[in-house]
Amino acid sequence: MILDIAILAFAAAMGLFMFWPRMRARPGWRAMITPLASIIGSGFLVLGPILQVRYGWLAPAVMAALCLLAWAFGSAIRHNIACLEHETAPAHGIRGLETLSSVALGVAYVISVAYYLNLFGAFAVSLTPWDTSLNAKIVTTVVFVVIAAAGLSGGFKRLERMEYASVSLKLAIIAGLLLGLAVYFLSETSKGTLYLLPPDLGPLEAVRLGFGLIVTVQGFETARYMGRNYDAPTRIRAMKLAQWLSAGIYMVYIVLLAYVFPPGEMKLTETAIIEMMRVVAPILPVMLVAAALAAQFSAAVADTGGAGGLAAELSHNRLRPGLAYVMLVALGIALTWTVDLFAIISYASRAFAAYYALQSALAALRAQGGQRLRYAGLAVLGAAIAIFGISAEG
Repeated sequence: MILDIAILAFAAAMGLFMFWPRMRARPGWRAMITPLASIIGSGFLVLGPILQVRYGWLAPAVMAALCLLAWAFGSAIRHNIACLEHETAPAHGIRGLETLSSVALGVAYVISVAYYLNLFGAFAVSLTPWDTSLNAKIVTTVVFVVIAAAGLSGGFKRLERMEYASVSLKLAIIAGLLLGLAVYFLSETSKGTLYLLPPDLGPLEAVRLGFGLIVTVQGFETARYMGRNYDAPTRIRAMKLAQWLSAGIYMVYIVLLAYVFPPGEMKLTETAIIEMMRVVAPILPVMLVAAALAAQFSAAVADTGGAGGLAAELSHNRLRPGLAYVMLVALGIALTWTVDLFAIISYASRAFAAYYALQSALAALRAQGGQRLRYAGLAVLGAAIAIFGISAEG
């Protein structure tokens, strides 16, 4: 009971801090909050159980590798942001790659919306008597239709106004989760009941699964497309800060989670984190469901809007955003009813990896010397991830 109160109080304090007018008014904070919220969004909820169950005691090392890989791809995107600030007439090859990169990002948006809303459906029914895969898919389908209707009726603007509130709620609840986990970790340590679980993957399968988890640390690239509101130095700084802070949060989370659950206790499901947190504090499952619903819905709205805008831009307004919304929803519903969430995560990771490969290739074309070789290597690595990544159940 005391821990529940402490978690609620800490989460409330963090939420009030983020709603403090002086914080909200700071351009640097507002620029950072968008990529930060994208990075530690839905991936945060599924990544912990996946790493704990599949990688065992090596989970923190895998988390560190994912963060370093994200930082490397982020460096290529930051290089492109800096170059675009002064690039008045890009070469034909660069223009073509920019277009192809936008197409890849559009595809990634489509798959990521399916990923967000399938998580939304799974968490929406997780604490109810109707907690079945069928009911989760029905909820997901209904929300897809609601988002399509909002887009067609011009209601996106109203939905997007909820973004800062949902982001603040999510980050505040994550702060409460970390406090609860820290207390539980220290309690288990004092009793000498920590566990070093063996990985259940071979080396090659472990690498391929890591490739399939890139989407869980994706989101930093949103700074690349905030040029209407922020200049290049602000966006570059915002991306760096968001990646540093998110990496710190992820590492603390995984270290606290990886060693406190005995072997065979947890099953790898979409909402495994809910069962894990029941043991830590009774209040956490309800808080996590609230965070999940807010995070997935706002992320889905943002990416649907982004996909519609990209479709209109790439087609020179021949394909209107409204039609793009309908196409996205149709594809998302098809994914919902034909593949499971872990497969969708893998597909989304591959799509974002293709986008990162193209952004790295662009950075290589714009760079010189050793930088060019480094970015070219990242382009090859991104292509490998797009080809060889597998799902957590794959």
